[in-house]
Amino acid sequence: MSLPLLSDDVSSDVGISSRDSEGGGGSRAPAARDRAPKLSREVESPPVLSESDGALARREVLPRVLYWGVHLAALGVLWTGADPVALALFAITFWGRMFGVTGGYHRYFSHKTYRTSRAFQFVLAWLGASATQKGPLWWAGLHRRHHRFADGPGDTHSPRSGFYYAHQGWIFDPRWNATPIELIPDFARYPELRWLNRWHFVPPVALAVACFAIGGWSGLFWGFFLSTTVLWHATYCVNSFAHVFGTRRYDTPDTSRNNWWIALLTLGEGWHNNHHHYMACARQGFRWWEVDVTYYALRGLAAVGLIWDLREPPASVLEAGAREAARREAA
Repeated sequence: MSLPLLSDDVSSDVGISSRDSEGGGGSRAPAARDRAPKLSREVESPPVLSESDGALARREVLPRVLYWGVHLAALGVLWTGADPVALALFAITFWGRMFGVTGGYHRYFSHKTYRTSRAFQFVLAWLGASATQKGPLWWAGLHRRHHRFADGPGDTHSPRSGFYYAHQGWIFDPRWNATPIELIPDFARYPELRWLNRWHFVPPVALAVACFAIGGWSGLFWGFFLSTTVLWHATYCVNSFAHVFGTRRYDTPDTSRNNWWIALLTLGEGWHNNHHHYMACARQGFRWWEVDVTYYALRGLAAVGLIWDLREPPASVLEAGAREAARREAA
């Protein structure tokens, strides 16, 4: 399935057809469609820093020092040792923030695969920001760009630019420091999200303080520094390993692959070829055996009324995958 051109409707850039593009982020989803400027598939210039970007985006050395400093601090667990509270904090902060990235940053802010209230929208944004992967507008805007130019010129993190670059090198590329506001106008209209995007380091700092308050030094090193380091590289695997290793159910124009161990590590994000074929659904595991914990959690949130209108893959998409699998077995 070829990637859609960006048109008047912002939904076309997140993988939603114009036929079913109603809905999105806000208080009980506004009836009117959010509009985005007309853009083409041509590789436009990288975004320019604006008031939506915080002070760290304007620094070149400090973010690198902080990034590698967190990696170094993760070794503090060798000094503190492990205790039940520290291990519990590690598990909670790793899996909880993983959902903030997968269920919040990715499936909600990037692709609008379900709807929610404005209040819970901010909760999702805060949880995602606590993962220390910058703000929701920056993350989702660049992810939309990734899908538009997947594995081609203009992609933010393609293995064709080098495996290391796809995994983590791209985050040091100054071209991607700025938030591409023009690609995320549907959420950029919320002042609280613009504030969080600019002050994205507040949730991680608050989490680090909370971990120390609960578990002391071991709580800090296990619950924040080690958890954050492992979380970073787990999510980076989707950009690197899931574009190199795995199987391809759909003949997409990129190198996306389905990878079961990445899916287990990232709560379902490893079914990446499924996702690149059809981005507009909350579910990425298209078969019952494709474990997608993020989707299960979203169904749970829908059951209690916190989110609604979860988008499912249409029968035509599932049938196309079955036909392609049968064709390859027969070949």
